[in-house]
Amino acid sequence: MTENTSQLISSGAGQVITRFGADFLIETDQGELLRCTARRKLDNLACGDRIQWEGQAQGNAAVTAMLPRRNVLERPDFRGRLRPVAANIDLLIVVTSWQPAPLWEMLDRYLIAANRLRADVLLVMNKSDLRSTHASAAAEACLEEYASIGCPILHVSADQQQGVAAILTAIQGRTAIVVGQSGVGKSSIAAQLLPDTDIRVGTISDNGEGRHTTTSATLYRLPLGGSLIDSPGVRDFGLTGMDFATLETGFPEFRPFLGECRFHNCTHNHEPGCAIKTAVKAGQLPPRRFARYLNLLADLQGQ
Repeated sequence: MTENTSQLISSGAGQVITRFGADFLIETDQGELLRCTARRKLDNLACGDRIQWEGQAQGNAAVTAMLPRRNVLERPDFRGRLRPVAANIDLLIVVTSWQPAPLWEMLDRYLIAANRLRADVLLVMNKSDLRSTHASAAAEACLEEYASIGCPILHVSADQQQGVAAILTAIQGRTAIVVGQSGVGKSSIAAQLLPDTDIRVGTISDNGEGRHTTTSATLYRLPLGGSLIDSPGVRDFGLTGMDFATLETGFPEFRPFLGECRFHNCTHNHEPGCAIKTAVKAGQLPPRRFARYLNLLADLQGQ
């Protein structure tokens, strides 16, 4: 990509690369980078959105329209309002690590979000060199449950440049977004995937809690094809705006048993004749995942 510093009046289509304040950096379909200001009615634009733009004789170019989205990943802001993080995603790369310890319920929320987006999931366990010293038996059992439901898992150590090439292979030809709790090494992984791009890498503080190292989602083109979105750290990926059907279908292992409960509106909690609970007792469904499903259900019902 080459930055366009001319002031030629022109127009075309492009994609949002990142947002800073009221302005956007877009890449045109010709590979030029333009700084743009969106019309007020388009203030919900997100990284990855396809747009129409017009050049101006003076000042920034203008984003004039947002083209239809395939999907959009949202999260609540500090007031609880849903805000778009990124759009047109094919693959959710969920990064966790052995230090800080995995937050399995947050991972479940990401899988629910991926199902809602109709996007694939890749679970990346970073800092694999710490597995022997930091992975408890309970954590290993939780990880095994994800493997048992068909979730692809890669073990990498980004700081040691181990295993990252496999992530590039998984992304090829797709638009992926890197998400996960703070401090797990998302920016370190992005730096390894994009060695020629200046991505600031944070460090882990003494108490094991990571610091935010990015402030806005940014899209990068990969040398082997495809795109990578590096997103801000997400501490709480809420279920705001989701209904029970979204939660239920977000657990793919439930699907063979759905429709077999005694009651058509079964929540798989207290109802008799529940096929899901029966399958859990019979060892056909992962018990730890089911326990976290009940926690998420309680959160949803408490909204």
